[in-house]
Amino acid sequence: MVQTQNRTAASTTDAGDVLLEVKDLKMYFPVTSGIIFQKKVADVKAVDGVTFSIKKGETLGLVGESGCGKTTTGRAILQLYKPTEGHVIFEGQDLTKLKGSEMRAMRRKIQVIFQDPYGSLNPRMTCGDIVGEPLTVHKLTSSKGEYRDRVSELLEVTGLNPYMADRYPHEFSGGQRQRIGIARALAVNPSFIVCDEPVSALDVSIQAQVINLLEELQEQFDLTYLFIAHDLSVVRHISDRVAVMYLGHIVELADRTELYENPLHPYTRALLSAVPIPDPVVEAQRTRIILTGDVPSPMNPPPGCVFHTRCPIAIDDCQIEMPELREVSPDHWVACIRAEGWNEGTPIA
Repeated sequence: MVQTQNRTAASTTDAGDVLLEVKDLKMYFPVTSGIIFQKKVADVKAVDGVTFSIKKGETLGLVGESGCGKTTTGRAILQLYKPTEGHVIFEGQDLTKLKGSEMRAMRRKIQVIFQDPYGSLNPRMTCGDIVGEPLTVHKLTSSKGEYRDRVSELLEVTGLNPYMADRYPHEFSGGQRQRIGIARALAVNPSFIVCDEPVSALDVSIQAQVINLLEELQEQFDLTYLFIAHDLSVVRHISDRVAVMYLGHIVELADRTELYENPLHPYTRALLSAVPIPDPVVEAQRTRIILTGDVPSPMNPPPGCVFHTRCPIAIDDCQIEMPELREVSPDHWVACIRAEGWNEGTPIA
């Protein structure tokens, strides 16, 4: 049976406990030249010194435009990519130092929901086999009857009918396929799930259903999420705190309400100014922040602050070194030497 926990009790006793801590995480991909004698000529700095922590039972949203390093960060945490540098500490253990059976055992506690519900499911396997595969791999059931009952319950808890277990992925809609992926992630009773843009490939009406399902499952099983997305509206709905990434760096980190009501980094403000508002009167009166230029290449990032080439408030000092995340108010961190300069600049609304 699916094991439920008392979320209220867990929240009062463990709410302040850090489940995952990422320290100075770097993920560089080598660029080589030559056919026979390959030589490394550069590195693609997909993630370059990322640091954050996630408490038990909370959801940290990780946002930024495509190519900023969000998914790479998630995969490096999962050890699907072996980080170039840094530490990923989960429940007191550094995952970067675990190998073989130790890492295999830890994978029971850390799962992932992939972005593409079409490509993340094996088309040759039935729905039941996909959901039940983790049970077989980790030997979590002792009989065929127990296996079938567990698969049926996992399908039910994610909103699917158990009789669908014999169907193949092509017989399901996009939203149903993503539910299969969620059921597969829940099969091993994890405590932490990386949600890698789980709704970006779905219709808007289906997105809301999947987001509500993730929230219900978090409440029921006391889950902790790293929710990766580029849709700021979705992130605001599901996240407790939000981290904003740009070109491999976290540039702002704060509580969701604080971030959306008082964004300090110019990149965060530009992102929020692009989010449409349903009220046409407010939308018409709002001033958008249009960033000039293109996103620099992660293979050759600019010196100093990586955002200074597009920043509307940049000064000469911004070209010298990348500013560190500093706490400008309680639990509100920003990597900008001129964050307060927005008081003199253009408001976003």
